[in-house]
Amino acid sequence: MVNVDRPAAAAQQSNPTKGRWLLVAAALLLQFSIGAVYAWSVFSKALQAAPAFKLSKVEASLPFEVAIGMIFLGTFVGGRIQDRRGPRVVALVGGALYAVGVILASFAHDHAHLWLLVLGYGVIGGFGLGLAYIVPIAMLQKWFPDRRGLITGLAVGGFGFGAVVTSPVAQSLINGNPDVPTRAFLPLGIGYLVLALLGASVFKNPPQGYAVPGHHAVAADQPDDADAINYTQGEALRTPQWYLLTAILTLNVIAGISLISQAAASATDIAGYSKAGAASLVGVLGLFNGGGRIIWAAVSDRLGKMRTFAALLGLSGVSLVLLPHAGNAVLFFILTAVIYLCYGGAFGTMPSTAGGFFGIKNAGGIYGLMLIGWSLGGVVGPVIAAALIGGDKNYGTAYTVIGIITLAAIALPLVTKPPRTRRTA
Repeated sequence: MVNVDRPAAAAQQSNPTKGRWLLVAAALLLQFSIGAVYAWSVFSKALQAAPAFKLSKVEASLPFEVAIGMIFLGTFVGGRIQDRRGPRVVALVGGALYAVGVILASFAHDHAHLWLLVLGYGVIGGFGLGLAYIVPIAMLQKWFPDRRGLITGLAVGGFGFGAVVTSPVAQSLINGNPDVPTRAFLPLGIGYLVLALLGASVFKNPPQGYAVPGHHAVAADQPDDADAINYTQGEALRTPQWYLLTAILTLNVIAGISLISQAAASATDIAGYSKAGAASLVGVLGLFNGGGRIIWAAVSDRLGKMRTFAALLGLSGVSLVLLPHAGNAVLFFILTAVIYLCYGGAFGTMPSTAGGFFGIKNAGGIYGLMLIGWSLGGVVGPVIAAALIGGDKNYGTAYTVIGIITLAAIALPLVTKPPRTRRTA
């Protein structure tokens, strides 16, 4: 089908790469808005304390879990549509749905409206998030074949930074009406809508025959040579590599999101942070989530993809095991920062890894389907953490168990190699 977003090739003849960095800025705007989902722990703590809600830990984590669970469906649908119709329409619809879901959640005013929180923030918001998230990852890989690792890190970096501003802003809004903390969703949702639509409105794929002057693909047997290989989605699914990469992503998500879902409460209960301090900490940690996506993506270009994933899992596992014993506020911050860095690092590194293994022609569909690992980990991780912590605040058991699972997962990247048989375009 014709890509309605492609500009005329003639307009790019003199400088085919002109304007591509504007697309990076636009992608960051979109990702910044939907990345606010990582500020959920601020709302989780408020919903447990608010007299009208008094949610349990499991109930308070439910909207977030459903949102992360719905991401896979959104990325699967969005990836397939954008591979056929271009990125703009998918990103516009996804950003709008995410904002509408958040706004809808603002109408939940007590415990009886938990279903509305789940429907708005979880189902609608999560599906829109998935639709929007996959678009800049696939689009920018096509514009930047010369900087694939770095650019995929930037493409998802804004998502990690979303909680940086959202967390303290959300806490300030909640403080204005602590009895009904969900009222904060209305102004936040409107802000998300503006940012998402501004960013997505300029999205487009490169023209037919686009090439970066001076860039030459490396040999076809190198894992980063996505220019010379193009698997279809079905072909990728018939390789063991697709399942190994998805498993690596899933386990890395479980490690990071177990903490993310309980970050504010863990800060107060383990290290003695105040409510305001915990909210500020969650915001600052968003810098590490976002920065990890950029830093580790760049590191992986030099260190190698599988060595990078082994390092991410190892550092996360050790930090999780040590975390319950970090009664000192500074040590707690250092350990959580490492976990956030590694959590973001997997999302920064995996798109270029998948592109190197399977090609970029169908990157939206292939990587979009791979993000089932995000949804699985996003559901399993918070459930395990909330169940093991329980009402007795047993953080030692929870984070130690998850840390040991993460350390055992190091075996997966050590046995994962690029596919031997490749289908050329």
